[in-house]
Amino acid sequence: MEMIGLIRGLLRSLLALLLWSSCEGRESELSYVTCGSVVKLFNTRHNVRLHSHDVKYGSGSGQQSVTGVESADDANSYWQIRGKPNKPCQRGEAVKCGQAIRITHMKTGRNLHTHHFNSPLSNNQEVSAFGENGEGDDLDVWTVQCEGIHWERDEAVRIKHVGTDVFLSITGEQYGHPIRGQREVHGMRSPNQNNWWRTMEGVFVMPSQEPLRHDEL
Repeated sequence: MEMIGLIRGLLRSLLALLLWSSCEGRESELSYVTCGSVVKLFNTRHNVRLHSHDVKYGSGSGQQSVTGVESADDANSYWQIRGKPNKPCQRGEAVKCGQAIRITHMKTGRNLHTHHFNSPLSNNQEVSAFGENGEGDDLDVWTVQCEGIHWERDEAVRIKHVGTDVFLSITGEQYGHPIRGQREVHGMRSPNQNNWWRTMEGVFVMPSQEPLRHDEL
């Protein structure tokens, strides 16, 4: 009888440990930005969210403009985190620091993009939204510069362009009509206080509970 009691005690302890480990795992999953998540990106220096809309630049590339807005509830500020072309990331998988990603504008289906055109206000490097239905070219690829192993939701990170080595930045210049008050977004060569970003509102996709499912983005 003593042996049976001992075995039961061990089984209860093992079950409690498994439940605790499962809860710990779920909490850690909730703390990361994951592939497929739809988020707003907040510039911590200028207190604006990354934004786009079907308004083209009047100079430079003439592509869809990307700006920063103060409003927290603008639906045009949602972006989806995706894998790079020809290398999709698993839906719900935590994004690693240094990982190559695409950032796709939800309303227009165009990707965050930069290239060797001057931005209209500051003469830094123009940042635009490019492509159709989430597909553009190699200049849509960025990396997340962060501490540790994975991109944490509450962490300030830098977003660096793979093709041209600039950082996604805002320095405060404001547009006039037709997008009055919105801030210019551009690429800068040097890391500084103008290129820190943090995830804000959004839908953070959890890892699939179906191990054989291959739901990729």
